[in-house]
Amino acid sequence: MLRFRICYNKDTPLQYIGNLDLHKVWERYLRRARIPVAYTQGFHPQPKIQQAAPLPLGFLSQNDLIDVWLDTENWTEDDFLNHLKFTQQPGIEILSVTAIPLNSASLPTLILSSTYRVIHLDPVDTAEIQNHLKEMLARSSIIRTRRNKTYDLRPLIEKIEVIPLSSNCIEFQMQLSAREGATGRPDEVLAELGLDPYAARYIRTGFIMKE
Repeated sequence: MLRFRICYNKDTPLQYIGNLDLHKVWERYLRRARIPVAYTQGFHPQPKIQQAAPLPLGFLSQNDLIDVWLDTENWTEDDFLNHLKFTQQPGIEILSVTAIPLNSASLPTLILSSTYRVIHLDPVDTAEIQNHLKEMLARSSIIRTRRNKTYDLRPLIEKIEVIPLSSNCIEFQMQLSAREGATGRPDEVLAELGLDPYAARYIRTGFIMKE
Protein backbone atom coordinates (compact mmCIF):
# COMPACT_ATOMS: atom_id res chain seq x y z
CA MET A 1 0.00 0.00 0.00
CA LEU A 2 1.11 3.55 -0.74
CA ARG A 3 -0.08 6.94 0.50
CA PHE A 4 -0.05 10.14 -1.53
CA ARG A 5 -1.00 13.73 -0.74
CA ILE A 6 -2.65 15.76 -3.51
CA CYS A 7 -2.45 19.55 -3.51
CA TYR A 8 -5.19 21.16 -5.60
CA ASN A 9 -7.41 24.18 -6.17
CA LYS A 10 -11.19 23.98 -5.85
CA ASP A 11 -12.64 26.36 -8.42
CA THR A 12 -16.01 27.87 -9.36
CA PRO A 13 -17.70 24.75 -10.87
CA LEU A 14 -17.58 23.15 -7.39
CA GLN A 15 -18.23 26.31 -5.37
CA TYR A 16 -21.63 25.16 -4.11
CA ILE A 17 -20.73 21.51 -3.62
CA GLY A 18 -20.71 20.54 0.08
CA ASN A 19 -18.02 18.47 1.75
CA LEU A 20 -19.85 15.13 1.54
CA ASP A 21 -20.58 15.68 -2.13
CA LEU A 22 -17.00 16.82 -2.75
CA HIS A 23 -15.86 13.52 -1.23
CA LYS A 24 -18.03 11.72 -3.80
CA VAL A 25 -16.65 13.91 -6.59
CA TRP A 26 -13.15 12.78 -5.60
CA GLU A 27 -14.23 9.13 -5.50
CA ARG A 28 -15.62 9.37 -9.04
CA TYR A 29 -12.62 11.34 -10.26
CA LEU A 30 -10.15 8.76 -8.94
CA ARG A 31 -12.22 5.93 -10.41
CA ARG A 32 -12.36 7.57 -13.85
CA ALA A 33 -8.62 8.21 -13.70
CA ARG A 34 -8.07 4.48 -13.03
CA ILE A 35 -6.30 5.12 -9.75
CA PRO A 36 -5.91 1.84 -7.75
CA VAL A 37 -7.42 3.29 -4.57
CA ALA A 38 -7.28 1.13 -1.43
CA TYR A 39 -10.50 0.40 0.47
CA THR A 40 -11.32 0.17 4.15
CA GLN A 41 -12.10 -3.19 5.77
CA GLY A 42 -15.53 -4.29 6.96
CA PHE A 43 -19.03 -4.90 5.60
CA HIS A 44 -19.16 -1.60 3.68
CA PRO A 45 -15.66 -0.90 2.29
CA GLN A 46 -15.05 2.74 1.43
CA PRO A 47 -12.24 4.33 -0.62
CA LYS A 48 -9.38 5.37 1.65
CA ILE A 49 -9.28 9.11 1.05
CA GLN A 50 -9.13 11.91 3.61
CA GLN A 51 -9.70 15.64 3.14
CA ALA A 52 -7.67 18.14 5.14
CA ALA A 53 -10.46 20.33 6.53
CA PRO A 54 -14.13 21.01 5.75
CA LEU A 55 -14.84 24.04 3.58
CA PRO A 56 -18.06 26.05 4.09
CA LEU A 57 -20.51 25.97 1.21
CA GLY A 58 -19.78 28.71 -1.32
CA PHE A 59 -16.08 28.98 -0.45
CA LEU A 60 -13.32 28.38 -3.00
CA SER A 61 -9.92 27.00 -2.06
CA GLN A 62 -6.31 27.15 -3.21
CA ASN A 63 -3.56 24.76 -2.12
CA ASP A 64 -6.14 22.43 -0.64
CA LEU A 65 -5.05 18.93 0.42
CA ILE A 66 -6.39 15.40 0.27
CA ASP A 67 -4.68 12.12 1.16
CA VAL A 68 -5.25 8.99 -0.95
CA TRP A 69 -4.13 5.44 -0.14
CA LEU A 70 -3.35 3.14 -3.09
CA ASP A 71 -3.60 -0.64 -3.21
CA THR A 72 -0.27 -1.03 -5.00
CA GLU A 73 3.45 -0.88 -4.28
CA ASN A 74 4.57 0.25 -7.72
CA TRP A 75 3.18 3.71 -8.40
CA THR A 76 5.32 6.84 -8.35
CA GLU A 77 4.29 10.45 -7.86
CA ASP A 78 4.55 10.98 -11.62
CA ASP A 79 2.32 7.96 -12.33
CA PHE A 80 -0.38 9.36 -10.05
CA LEU A 81 -0.05 12.91 -11.38
CA ASN A 82 -0.19 11.83 -15.02
CA HIS A 83 -3.35 9.77 -14.47
CA LEU A 84 -5.06 12.70 -12.75
CA LYS A 85 -4.07 15.26 -15.36
CA PHE A 86 -5.09 12.98 -18.23
CA THR A 87 -8.61 12.72 -16.73
CA GLN A 88 -9.86 16.24 -16.13
CA GLN A 89 -12.39 17.04 -13.38
CA PRO A 90 -14.19 20.40 -13.75
CA GLY A 91 -13.57 22.52 -10.67
CA ILE A 92 -10.41 20.69 -9.57
CA GLU A 93 -6.97 21.90 -10.64
CA ILE A 94 -4.21 19.49 -9.64
CA LEU A 95 -1.07 21.27 -8.43
CA SER A 96 1.11 18.43 -7.13
CA VAL A 97 1.20 14.86 -5.85
CA THR A 98 3.60 13.88 -3.06
CA ALA A 99 4.31 10.44 -1.61
CA ILE A 100 4.19 10.39 2.20
CA PRO A 101 4.91 7.65 4.77
CA LEU A 102 2.02 5.32 5.50
CA ASN A 103 2.37 5.93 9.24
CA SER A 104 2.22 9.74 8.95
CA ALA A 105 -0.27 11.48 11.22
CA SER A 106 -3.85 11.93 10.07
CA LEU A 107 -4.04 14.93 7.74
CA PRO A 108 -6.69 16.88 9.73
CA THR A 109 -4.60 16.61 12.93
CA LEU A 110 -1.72 18.41 11.21
CA ILE A 111 -3.74 21.56 10.48
CA LEU A 112 -3.14 24.45 12.90
CA SER A 113 -4.57 27.41 10.97
CA SER A 114 -6.18 28.33 7.67
CA THR A 115 -5.42 31.41 5.58
CA TYR A 116 -8.07 33.27 3.59
CA ARG A 117 -8.61 36.00 1.04
CA VAL A 118 -11.99 37.66 1.54
CA ILE A 119 -13.09 40.16 -1.09
CA HIS A 120 -15.98 42.32 0.08
CA LEU A 121 -18.19 43.13 -2.89
CA ASP A 122 -20.26 46.05 -1.52
CA PRO A 123 -18.91 49.62 -1.30
CA VAL A 124 -17.50 50.44 2.14
CA ASP A 125 -15.66 53.24 3.92
CA THR A 126 -12.17 51.74 4.16
CA ALA A 127 -11.01 54.05 6.95
CA GLU A 128 -14.11 53.24 8.99
CA ILE A 129 -13.58 49.50 8.57
CA GLN A 130 -9.93 49.82 9.58
CA ASN A 131 -11.00 51.65 12.75
CA HIS A 132 -13.60 48.97 13.51
CA LEU A 133 -10.95 46.30 12.99
CA LYS A 134 -8.50 48.03 15.32
CA GLU A 135 -11.17 48.29 18.01
CA MET A 136 -12.18 44.66 17.53
CA LEU A 137 -8.63 43.35 17.85
CA ALA A 138 -8.10 45.41 21.01
CA ARG A 139 -10.84 43.47 22.78
CA SER A 140 -9.87 40.55 25.01
CA SER A 141 -12.91 38.53 23.93
CA ILE A 142 -15.55 38.58 21.20
CA ILE A 143 -18.52 36.49 22.24
CA ARG A 144 -20.67 35.31 19.35
CA THR A 145 -23.47 32.80 18.91
CA ARG A 146 -23.56 30.27 16.10
CA ARG A 147 -26.08 27.44 15.84
CA ASN A 148 -27.36 28.20 19.33
CA LYS A 149 -23.89 27.91 20.86
CA THR A 150 -21.79 30.78 22.19
CA TYR A 151 -18.04 30.94 21.61
CA ASP A 152 -15.18 33.43 21.80
CA LEU A 153 -14.09 34.53 18.33
CA ARG A 154 -11.12 36.63 19.47
CA PRO A 155 -8.56 33.83 20.14
CA LEU A 156 -9.44 32.30 16.78
CA ILE A 157 -8.23 35.41 14.90
CA GLU A 158 -4.46 35.02 14.53
CA LYS A 159 -3.77 37.60 11.82
CA ILE A 160 -5.92 39.96 9.78
CA GLU A 161 -5.14 42.75 7.36
CA VAL A 162 -7.29 45.11 5.29
CA ILE A 163 -6.12 45.80 1.73
CA PRO A 164 -7.89 48.55 -0.27
CA LEU A 165 -8.60 47.37 -3.82
CA SER A 166 -10.21 50.62 -4.99
CA SER A 167 -11.72 53.73 -3.49
CA ASN A 168 -14.55 51.75 -1.85
CA CYS A 169 -13.69 48.05 -2.27
CA ILE A 170 -11.54 46.06 0.15
CA GLU A 171 -9.93 42.68 0.62
CA PHE A 172 -9.21 41.01 3.92
CA GLN A 173 -6.31 38.63 4.38
CA MET A 174 -6.89 36.44 7.42
CA GLN A 175 -5.18 33.68 9.32
CA LEU A 176 -7.67 31.88 11.55
CA SER A 177 -7.31 28.96 13.93
CA ALA A 178 -8.30 25.61 12.42
CA ARG A 179 -7.75 23.28 15.37
CA GLU A 180 -10.33 20.72 16.43
CA GLY A 181 -12.97 22.51 18.47
CA ALA A 182 -11.34 25.90 17.79
CA THR A 183 -11.96 26.85 14.18
CA GLY A 184 -12.48 30.44 13.07
CA ARG A 185 -14.73 31.39 10.16
CA PRO A 186 -14.06 34.48 8.04
CA ASP A 187 -17.77 35.17 7.54
CA GLU A 188 -18.14 35.47 11.33
CA VAL A 189 -15.30 38.02 11.35
CA LEU A 190 -17.08 40.10 8.71
CA ALA A 191 -20.33 39.94 10.64
CA GLU A 192 -18.57 41.15 13.79
CA LEU A 193 -17.22 44.10 11.79
CA GLY A 194 -20.77 45.04 10.82
CA LEU A 195 -20.39 43.88 7.21
CA ASP A 196 -22.76 41.66 5.27
CA PRO A 197 -21.06 38.23 5.23
CA TYR A 198 -23.08 37.26 2.15
CA ALA A 199 -21.63 40.17 0.15
CA ALA A 200 -18.16 38.66 -0.03
CA ARG A 201 -16.10 36.16 -2.00
CA TYR A 202 -14.19 33.70 0.19
CA ILE A 203 -11.05 31.85 -0.86
CA ARG A 204 -9.16 29.63 1.54
CA THR A 205 -5.59 30.02 0.31
CA GLY A 206 -3.74 27.43 2.38
CA PHE A 207 -2.90 25.90 5.73
CA ILE A 208 -0.40 26.43 8.52
CA MET A 209 0.62 22.89 9.50
CA LYS A 210 2.62 21.16 12.19
CA GLU A 211 6.17 20.47 11.12
